[in-house]
Amino acid sequence: MSQHANMPEIRRAPQNMRWPGDRNVAVVFNVAYEVWSEGAVSAIGPMGNPMRGDIFDANADTYGRYGAATGIRRLMGVLAHAGITGNVFTSGVLAERDPDQVRAVAKAGHEIVTHGYAQDLIPASLSAEQDEDYMRRATQGLASVTGTHPSGWISPRATASVDTMRRLVRHGYKWQGDSLDTDLPYLQKFEEGDLVAVPLSIEVNDLAHSMRFGRTPRQFVELFDDALSHMLANTKDVVILDVLVHSHCYGRPAGAWAYAEIAEKCAGRKDIWITTRGKIADHFLSQI
Repeated sequence: MSQHANMPEIRRAPQNMRWPGDRNVAVVFNVAYEVWSEGAVSAIGPMGNPMRGDIFDANADTYGRYGAATGIRRLMGVLAHAGITGNVFTSGVLAERDPDQVRAVAKAGHEIVTHGYAQDLIPASLSAEQDEDYMRRATQGLASVTGTHPSGWISPRATASVDTMRRLVRHGYKWQGDSLDTDLPYLQKFEEGDLVAVPLSIEVNDLAHSMRFGRTPRQFVELFDDALSHMLANTKDVVILDVLVHSHCYGRPAGAWAYAEIAEKCAGRKDIWITTRGKIADHFLSQI
């Protein structure tokens, strides 16, 4: 079946939609709390020379493990100090490997977002049966540990399969963040039911910033400052500004400092809406 045959009916946000308080910029603090399947490793590591495909990359393996072992607690501390709650993209397998930490994240008031079952299991690369199985396991595991059914989903690499969205509806999800095609939420109307797409903005992302472009933590803060000031100045342009860090990348001391700088700059501001994707979805639904 073609991608086109599976396309839903779309309902866009009203042209005059604003964020609460007549604001035009919503800022979402995101933490990617990711792990890989046993025997799989992060495709991104600190070494510039990739290993041959037949060699197990122990360096990339331990780099990827840092997030769940160390980085997540540091980043949760950063947000707690600033008094900010955000979205935590959580690999479903962590409900099995470290349920106490997953539970602690939820109890701190953060919105747990199902981030697939494991980071290497990208829905677009799976069979329909595998996609269904891993979605079920991730959803049930996180719901069991936190006591709340997750309302939002973002695929590993934000790369869904053709039918992943329909499965999300069947599994009781309200919104998804795999869309990168616009700035504002929109409603996807499938035969199975409705799903809100809450687009993910990609400019303030630690992996691209540091691993792809080799920029510093201070430049990360400057990037955010420049983006926010210009977005606020363009008062008629209603947008979402994501600040996304990965617990295995900017969960490390220097990166966490940059995340903290941004969080402290935002805390208490009245000209921006500090929120979560779930609250954005709720606000959008109240406007249509």
